[in-house]
Amino acid sequence: MIRLYEHPESGNSHKVRLLLSCLQVPYESVNVDLLAGEQMGDAFRAVNPRGEVPVLVDGEVVLRDSMAILVYLARRHDPDRRWLPADPAGEGAVMEWLAFAASWIQYGVFTARAVVAFGIGGNGLPHDFAVDPREGQLRGARSLEILETTLGERDWLAAAHPTIADVACFPYVALAPMGDVSLEPYPAVRRWIDRVRELPGFLDMPGLADPHARPA
Repeated sequence: MIRLYEHPESGNSHKVRLLLSCLQVPYESVNVDLLAGEQMGDAFRAVNPRGEVPVLVDGEVVLRDSMAILVYLARRHDPDRRWLPADPAGEGAVMEWLAFAASWIQYGVFTARAVVAFGIGGNGLPHDFAVDPREGQLRGARSLEILETTLGERDWLAAAHPTIADVACFPYVALAPMGDVSLEPYPAVRRWIDRVRELPGFLDMPGLADPHARPA
């Protein structure tokens, strides 16, 4: 059975959980307590030297990046290739949004949320490293503008139906208010968030129901 090292408040973990649920793939969850620093311990570093979640273990396959995991699961468990289209143009469109999620979103709304809600910089920085949230907030607002333009013209990011592009971008965009990045100016983005939440197999995570909440 697939083993997934994850944390409930990790949006990158949630991407993988969400796709596993949509594909109805069973897995064993291994919680890594990020807030207690478990990811920095020797036991977990033996699994992932980066000290990050998620990590997926499927037999001899070990993947330590959420985007790579999404591609792997879509290729392995979706024979109809809806979540990752097989045609070159469709696959390329999905990959473009995966790169957007790993760059614009990661260094935008992800970073703003990490600093404002959790008091950490994330992105491999020590927890006591001071980071100004304004950089993430500015990048986050710009990324939301880009998403708004696209989603003002279509329901889904890369195809006429949901793909792993939507799964990859969803969690941290939906959680943007936790980093004091408002979603109010982006009605098309908010409608897209609602569509994702209506997908069969959708899973909730802390902060989605109330993204203005802060961890206890």
